[in-house]
Amino acid sequence: MESITQILRDLVGHHNSLAGLGVLAGSAAIEYLFPPFPGDFVTVLGAVLVTGYGWSFFAVLGAVMLGSLVGAFGAYEVGVVWARRRAAAGRPHGPALAAVIERFHRHGSAFVIVNRFLPGIRAFIFVAAGLAGTRRRAVLFYAAVSALAWNLALMAVGAAVGSRLDRLRELVEQYTMIVWIVLAVVAAAMATRWYARRRRDRARTDDPGPE
Repeated sequence: MESITQILRDLVGHHNSLAGLGVLAGSAAIEYLFPPFPGDFVTVLGAVLVTGYGWSFFAVLGAVMLGSLVGAFGAYEVGVVWARRRAAAGRPHGPALAAVIERFHRHGSAFVIVNRFLPGIRAFIFVAAGLAGTRRRAVLFYAAVSALAWNLALMAVGAAVGSRLDRLRELVEQYTMIVWIVLAVVAAAMATRWYARRRRDRARTDDPGPE
């Protein structure tokens, strides 16, 4: 994160420069292809450029929106290509992957619309959408709604905190940690439920019943 902070500090002198906006857009896009990349922190720093250095709010928001949609589309296409290759090879989906695809058939729009609020796994949501064959138009629409809500929230945080970069980073890291804890609890609950169901099914199979 320190290197990213330094890059944006170097770009501060280039008022509303294409280079600076390109860094913001690229950061938002790369996060979908390389999830550990701290794209959210860069978006918050974009708010600092607006409030502290006079950059255009709409230019910064447009840059991070463009990057978010490009990254989401790229991750979606990974899923589409993956699905095509599996189909061409005649390989059926495993039980876990089939379950994910089934959930996307039923609740795909809900997953996509909350993707931006789930750092770390948002890229996998779009890969799963591509695997499930979710319509591109619908994916991009819900991705845009999610990205707009999330980016506005991040920029509001950045505007409220101001140029205190350490505090900005701390807030983003705290939110990310909380989300990971919640996701871990949900995953553990689902795994426990799956294991209990499997044990019940196995017990029914082993039980010969009344003779």
